[in-house]
Amino acid sequence: MILDDFLEYNPNGLYCKYGDFYLDPQRPVQTSVISHAHADHAVPGHTEVYCTEGTAELMKLRYGKNAGKAFNIAVYKLSFTIGGVAITFIPAGHILGSAQVVMEYRGIRYLYTGDYKIQTDSTCEPLEWVKTNVLITETTFARPGIIHPDPVAEIKKLNDIKINILLGAYALGKSQRLIRMINDHAPQKTILVHHRIMPINTLYQKAGFELGKYQIYSRKLMKAQQEYVYIVPPFTFDSYYYATGVKRLFASGWKNLQVNQEDTLFISDHADWNDILEAVKNTEPSEVWTLHGDGTALRKHFGDRIFVKLLN
Repeated sequence: MILDDFLEYNPNGLYCKYGDFYLDPQRPVQTSVISHAHADHAVPGHTEVYCTEGTAELMKLRYGKNAGKAFNIAVYKLSFTIGGVAITFIPAGHILGSAQVVMEYRGIRYLYTGDYKIQTDSTCEPLEWVKTNVLITETTFARPGIIHPDPVAEIKKLNDIKINILLGAYALGKSQRLIRMINDHAPQKTILVHHRIMPINTLYQKAGFELGKYQIYSRKLMKAQQEYVYIVPPFTFDSYYYATGVKRLFASGWKNLQVNQEDTLFISDHADWNDILEAVKNTEPSEVWTLHGDGTALRKHFGDRIFVKLLN
């Protein structure tokens, strides 16, 4: 029997009382299971952290000695137990080390996706499907009108821009994906990288994900028009609002982050509407629980066929 209260929110975040642990808690807790290292899922200060090696290395890079007191490294597809709940990490295809969390308790399987991506990305472990009784899915883009374009077609747009490009991107995950894609699909470009992104690149390469050619940014280089693409994190991108001699682009699935109407770059690391439907098809749940967004459109879509519960 599916337990309706298997997961519930409290002030610390999403809690499993049957195992006495949290999934991606928003405050420091005793026992945390972390799906991936983005700051909205991985905060510092937990006593016990269960995560993949990639997530642990990224958290330690970002948070230093405050990352967590004890890291328990989980290997994909090898189960372990917390408080009577059997847990298995499955690749989520989102960023380096990202995982879906399979939780099995009293013969019922609950699959927490974390953030996930179906689209091909050679800079992280590819998404894998498992069957489940309950699918707990993010709903960042869970509306029928939101369909992500082909990322390769999007990145090829850079080939038509002959002046230098200032390219905004999140430092972790998106920047590394863009570097690889530009090398593959716009190889005449010279990639410059902000210094905050360089240590993350090093961890990706240490994990065996080759990004291709890039070099650290220098002000002198960008003074010449050599089809440079300078990749910067959001805070730096915003500070270059009045930059001249460059085309400003921001790589995101969010329409409001596109900085001009003529040159958009819709590249997302989240599931769109069709991807979520694909996830339901491949995991075959009898119930879908939604979080990190709005699940009302999914509830309307499935009607009486699948029970949809909105966790937030």
